[in-house]
Amino acid sequence: MQKVLFGGLTKAHEILFKGFFKHLGYVVESLPEPDNEALKIGKIYCNKGQCNPVYYTAGNIIKYLFNLRNRGEKDIDKNYLFITASSYGPCRFGMYETEYRRALKEAGFGNLTIIALQQDEALLNNLKEKGFNLSRNEFFRLLKPLILADLINNIFYKTKPYEIISASMDKWKEKSLHKLYQALKGGSSLVKPIRQLKKDLDHIELDYFRTKPKVKITGEFFSQIQEGEANYRLLGWLVEEGAEPVVEPITTWLDYLIRGKIHFTRERAFRSRANAGKIILTISILKLYIHTVYRLYRFLFGNKPDLLTSQKKLAEYAKNYYSPKLMGGEGHLEVGEHIYNIKHKKAHMVISVKPFGCMSSTQSDGVQTKVAYDLKESLFVSVDTSGDAEVNFKSRVLMKLHEARIKATMEYETVKKRLHLHIDNNDIERLKAKKSDIKKASLVLPQQGTSTAVNALYFISS
Repeated sequence: MQKVLFGGLTKAHEILFKGFFKHLGYVVESLPEPDNEALKIGKIYCNKGQCNPVYYTAGNIIKYLFNLRNRGEKDIDKNYLFITASSYGPCRFGMYETEYRRALKEAGFGNLTIIALQQDEALLNNLKEKGFNLSRNEFFRLLKPLILADLINNIFYKTKPYEIISASMDKWKEKSLHKLYQALKGGSSLVKPIRQLKKDLDHIELDYFRTKPKVKITGEFFSQIQEGEANYRLLGWLVEEGAEPVVEPITTWLDYLIRGKIHFTRERAFRSRANAGKIILTISILKLYIHTVYRLYRFLFGNKPDLLTSQKKLAEYAKNYYSPKLMGGEGHLEVGEHIYNIKHKKAHMVISVKPFGCMSSTQSDGVQTKVAYDLKESLFVSVDTSGDAEVNFKSRVLMKLHEARIKATMEYETVKKRLHLHIDNNDIERLKAKKSDIKKASLVLPQQGTSTAVNALYFISS
């Protein structure tokens, strides 16, 4: 049996996917985190002018295969296959598969099997024909580790900036991934381990009254979810700089692609109404399944993770700036998320992270200045991850982050006055003493302000 290679997602996703595939009997190996050495290798073997995700991913595969060959492993082309995502529309994402094949051929691995899946392919086509024996039911089950990893990441970045005991949330995350990995590997129920992980959160203490700006991360799919050198370790760095990163679930991107597929099919239904109806029904069932599983697991985690953002609302917000009918790359998603997070007080600041040369993101940037101007309260910065400009990248973010800190502090002081809370009278400490669960990491705060500290003030004052 061929060994399955995959990578490019977050650590949480790769660990849980590994457990899922092992239960199905596959021998799976996740690629190492893409680094700048992989970027250099990718630039050697790929065509010029590609998006950074191509360079990082292709270089990462080749680097891994070179290491296998150096260790003396034989017949690498026959013994491994690589699974990656694909898409359609006016974006180079749809050409990634071709570029990977070309790069692997140049590097001496031209016969390696590559399976590139579009979001609907596992439902509408027979994957056995592509060399991957994954049934439709198994594809549905594959969505469970994806959603669970999203929820774990969401909880982690909401709580990490406020931990009282250093690395307590890191240990919780590591334990969570191990327990869920074992459950997925063994094919057992996920309900019991999730409930236990929620109880573990009850025993971790946080200080919610640290005034920190919330920073929404959006942008090109690959660049925004990276946790390593591919985006200069942005998420961890923001925590170190005293901010609370607001991460977007991969489930949101999948939901966006599903919405696009439904609209794309409806507009072309005149060619074959019966076939279009079948596709729309199948994709709609997938959408319902995703939202149901997400809400169930979120409930088991005590509703601590954020809800999925409505795709209808994102499209509505974006339509005056970026047509939802333009489906290349992330399309209207970046614009819609920018507006949504400012309007609904989800973030003080928005960072759009993108790979150098991303066409769709460049189009999006063209209207973001107008969006920021119209929103008035928006702090927006767009940054490229070229792999060799970390100082410039972080200095641009820091300039806006300084403004976001001031904004968060002013919000906190304003709400304190509104609630008649005075430090001299020890009002806050007195009210905190009456709320026994105010330090629990599992606590769900009311969403009345933007910052977590402000919402904590509303909680103890209620």
